[in-house]
Amino acid sequence: MSEMRDILNDTVTRLFTDLVTRETFGDAESGTWPDQLWSACVENGLTLALVPEEKGGAGLGWADSFVIARAAGYYGPPVPLVETMLGSWLLAEAGLEIPDSPLTVAPARTDDNLQVSGNTVKGTAKAVPWGRHAGHAVVLTGGQIVLVALNPSKVTEDCNIAREPRDTVVFDNASVIASAATSLPSDGLQVYGAMFRAAQLAGGVSRCLDETVKYAGDRVQFSRPIAKYQAIQQYLAAMAGDMASAGAAAEMAFRAADRGDPRFEVASAKVVTGDAASNATSTGHQVHGAIGFTYEHILQFTTRRLWSWRAEFGAESRWAEEIGRQVAGRGANAFWPDLTARQSGMLA
Repeated sequence: MSEMRDILNDTVTRLFTDLVTRETFGDAESGTWPDQLWSACVENGLTLALVPEEKGGAGLGWADSFVIARAAGYYGPPVPLVETMLGSWLLAEAGLEIPDSPLTVAPARTDDNLQVSGNTVKGTAKAVPWGRHAGHAVVLTGGQIVLVALNPSKVTEDCNIAREPRDTVVFDNASVIASAATSLPSDGLQVYGAMFRAAQLAGGVSRCLDETVKYAGDRVQFSRPIAKYQAIQQYLAAMAGDMASAGAAAEMAFRAADRGDPRFEVASAKVVTGDAASNATSTGHQVHGAIGFTYEHILQFTTRRLWSWRAEFGAESRWAEEIGRQVAGRGANAFWPDLTARQSGMLA
């Protein structure tokens, strides 16, 4: 790990350990905005991590920012941290001014259609992350990056099963604050959104493993910690394997983003991390038994997020189809050379 990544890891670990607690989750799920947590994210430069220094950001590359995204999955801070990171990057890439408010991105689903007409945006976007708390939305549509101020009266509140806000936003000829052309493809928002979710899934799987290992070491049955039993050890070993593969796949996607188009690596990461999340949540709750499902236990906050994030910005099936299209398009003879070139980071 580089010196910068060490510093980032220390910063986010300290910050989230202190400010993301079971009480923080409970308050957020009851509708209380965690102002202290959000202020700490802003003050520590996390929200502008991908923005160049000359524009007021930290100037990090994607590989370094993976540390933040993974921590956002491990600790699950109930704020739009990764959405603001992504929105700020999109605005900076387009040469647009970045507002101080929390940001969200839209459309979050491929079947939502937003249209820019003159200086207004119209259409409806569903499952918009943190829509009720975001002051602005960064919209990618029609080859443009568009910044729009959100009207609270046009936001219908909803949530995922983790009770994170996933709201319906009506853009009823909403005024465009700023816009610029972009070279990103029409589904570019889904690609980078999926990349962030893959990192969060990897972090959440790691948290699930840590909680399960701790519980298995503490829980005594027949005068021995259950972690001493071979069956439990096999469960934990399988979870550790899933954690390793999820982390490697997600990190590779972020490294690919530094080289250019990360679409193939993002597709792979979303499939691998989604599968790992499915296995980790199942095994984690099996080892914990009924206590893991109780609202008082921290495990269910993590597993509910894993179940939710799997489906966001495209589930495994959507990205598996993407992999299939790319492989078929290049032809059978190119499969192995392409795969090994991507592994070494040499494919253009």
